[in-house]
Amino acid sequence: MIKLVPLIEVYGADQICASCVNAPSSKDTYEWLEAAITRKYPNQPFFMRYIDINQPLTDERDKKYAERIHNDEFFYPLVLINDEVVGEGYIQIQPIFKALEKLGFVPAE
Repeated sequence: MIKLVPLIEVYGADQICASCVNAPSSKDTYEWLEAAITRKYPNQPFFMRYIDINQPLTDERDKKYAERIHNDEFFYPLVLINDEVVGEGYIQIQPIFKALEKLGFVPAE
């Protein structure tokens, strides 16, 4: 049983990461994740948000993650679930599913 509704955050930019040749854009990754999670875990609630690291940010936490990406500590898109990094750069779906299942998500049959 899911105790809290997970927050999935995707930090990214319109420009594709230089180290992520042939990878989808950050916004495409966000939309793909949202669709894949909804399909695999129907009727299991989650919140998603997309943060453009090149836009003015007002939230201090968002500013810190954006700064860390700009300082090459992380590649983008950077995906967090409940403040835990689960992917960066070229995003793979299995680590995201694994993190959600640790939180109580159950795949559709």
